[in-house]
Amino acid sequence: MDSLTILLNQYALRAGVFYAGNICGVYGFPDDSSRGHLHLVRSGTAQLIGINAKPIVVNEPTVLFLPRPGPHRLVVDQDAGSDMVCGTVQFGMGGWNPITSALPSAVMVPLQAMPDMATLLQAMFDEAFEQQFGRQAILDRYCEIIMVKLLRYCMENGLAQGGSMAGLAHPRLSKVLHAVHEHPEQAWTLESMADHAGMSRARFALLFRQITGDTPADYVSSWRITTAQRLMRSGRGLKHVVDEVGYTSASAFTRAFTRKVGQPPGAWLKGPHPQPLDTHTEMPGTSNETLGQRK
Repeated sequence: MDSLTILLNQYALRAGVFYAGNICGVYGFPDDSSRGHLHLVRSGTAQLIGINAKPIVVNEPTVLFLPRPGPHRLVVDQDAGSDMVCGTVQFGMGGWNPITSALPSAVMVPLQAMPDMATLLQAMFDEAFEQQFGRQAILDRYCEIIMVKLLRYCMENGLAQGGSMAGLAHPRLSKVLHAVHEHPEQAWTLESMADHAGMSRARFALLFRQITGDTPADYVSSWRITTAQRLMRSGRGLKHVVDEVGYTSASAFTRAFTRKVGQPPGAWLKGPHPQPLDTHTEMPGTSNETLGQRK
């Protein structure tokens, strides 16, 4: 598997469309610490207020993704309106993850920079207006495909700011991270990781820290622990988890887990965990009945 696919397997993507059609006026969105927002503008002009110091103006067909949305407003011309698809995006169990944490507060990409996105957006609008069986499921799948394509664009164009995303976009580090992600059970050392990158240990350690923001050892430890959490949630026994993430004993794993998480594996597993949120919501000021209906 490629590196992005492995990353998405670790932090599963769930996306859902909650509005597709023509909107106008002002819409307020509350703070959301678990989900991002995706707005795909097909026509018209819109302003996004509250994410950056200055309003974000969209005046051409654009993909707008808010990885960590605080309270914000969407302002659209009252008369002309805007054809738009709006959705929510969640990675893993919600909250912090190395995918959204590496991206700027607002990712804005004109559709002309992603030509194949225009075809997908047209298909989404066609599906929304036809009111056929399975419409919502199809719209949600389109939304997920668009998000994967957007993440690919961010990696290829250097939009990631540190973390796994930036590392995977680097020609030398991507080889190392791909190997670590696929085989966390291996006995990774600074020397073995530097060999994968074709660099000296000193140069590799410096580059790794500059690009990802972590030391190689910290990165490997974090990936092993998040992998262990995913396996434990799936019902995998502790003995098997310890082997699959590369620890020599249960006690060594417990010490590493406690350092990263703040409590031992057993206590963490018995404690409350955030549940996956419903990716569907209502457009502020509208009802779900307006989905796919023009003004």
